[in-house]
Amino acid sequence: MVSGGPLPVDPGALIRSRPYRVLLLVAAVIGIVVSIASWCFLEVVHELQDEVYEDLPGRLGFDGAPWWWPLPWLALAGLVTAYSIERLPGRGGHEPAHGLQTGGAPTQPVELPGVLLAATATLALGLVLGPEAPLIALGMGLGIVAMRTLRKDAPDQAVGLMAAAGSFAAVSTIFGSPVIGAVLIIEAAGLSGAMLPLVLLPGLLAAGIGSLVFIGLGSWTGFSTSAWQLSPFALPEYGGPGWGDFGWTIALALATALGAFVVMEAARWSARIVHVRRFALTVAAGLAVGVLAIVFAETTDGPANAVLFSGQDAFGDLFDSPVARSTLALLLVLKAAAWAISLGSFRGGPTFPAIFLGVVAGLLAGDLPGYSETPAIAALVGASCVSVLRLPLSSVMIALLLTVGAGLAVAPLVIVAVVVAYLASLALTAYVDARIDPSPTHDPAPSPGTREESPP
Repeated sequence: MVSGGPLPVDPGALIRSRPYRVLLLVAAVIGIVVSIASWCFLEVVHELQDEVYEDLPGRLGFDGAPWWWPLPWLALAGLVTAYSIERLPGRGGHEPAHGLQTGGAPTQPVELPGVLLAATATLALGLVLGPEAPLIALGMGLGIVAMRTLRKDAPDQAVGLMAAAGSFAAVSTIFGSPVIGAVLIIEAAGLSGAMLPLVLLPGLLAAGIGSLVFIGLGSWTGFSTSAWQLSPFALPEYGGPGWGDFGWTIALALATALGAFVVMEAARWSARIVHVRRFALTVAAGLAVGVLAIVFAETTDGPANAVLFSGQDAFGDLFDSPVARSTLALLLVLKAAAWAISLGSFRGGPTFPAIFLGVVAGLLAGDLPGYSETPAIAALVGASCVSVLRLPLSSVMIALLLTVGAGLAVAPLVIVAVVVAYLASLALTAYVDARIDPSPTHDPAPSPGTREESPP
């Protein structure tokens, strides 16, 4: 994103300089442009989802969507995604099987069409991935375009700075907070030291202004930003943790780390298989996700859409009415399997499905003796996020944002769950890596804790 090498001048002096103040103005403009572009992208995806899965069956004369309805659309998603990866610049963007990293060179403008096409097919047609990775790529690309438009001979460091500001603005639109978006980007990119304030100031400015524009667009047009923005869950108020809460939290965080590790290993295995015959096997992967959704719909009272999509607009259904524990257990297993396939074969972000599965697991764990729904959901959302993202601070903040309505007394449990799950995930990765003999003819995929050289 931005070079981490030594700075040519004192960072404080650079921040006080006139060129840097000009860059802050450019960052503000980028925040407006990126938020509008992000809103348009999410609006298109949202409208396509509604058209394909809600409106089109009735238009074609069906009384609701028939049981086989997801299959042709998921096959189409596989075909479009494979085309974007194999035929367009940028290979469709960030590979979600490796977690969420923002290292390496920024996404270039020429790569944006392929990234957005793959993401639109993935998100709109039902695969189990979220929008954060394509939004980061969109913000980076537009930041570069803006800087190169203003000054064709702009230094690489200034271009990288505006790419970072664009990514801040883009990701803040879905997390409902510029601060959480900023922390996510900073932690994922590994920014620290003297470089941090240079990137943070324009990034926060772009994210803050962009968030206001994003919310305003939703108000002016009638599009509900809650379809994508995370907002606090309606949880019972929590008085404070006891020793039993800590015991269950530690045990469940360990179990979550193991489950997430299995999902990510399956995703990387899927990615290696699909790479052999991209078109045929990506279509097959889409059909496999469709079969899992159909199995859930045919064996429970829940809809197939519960297994499809990233899950951020389905939280209300989980909290508004009681769901049978057997249905939740089957949903947890089938959606995790669909998520693993989607991670390995399609393009999008891993965060939202991790949050959704953390909520489902938390609802199940809330029935444990001496435990309850609120601490279980708070702890397992944090543990699920950190097990996949390997970003501890971001995971704590996301879990606290979503459970703030229950009170800050959940914070100690969230922190314990995140630390335990993070350490367990690192230990599992180290253990497996130590048991695998490196082959001179095979370059293994990077673990979720490493940063790729390719942009998100």
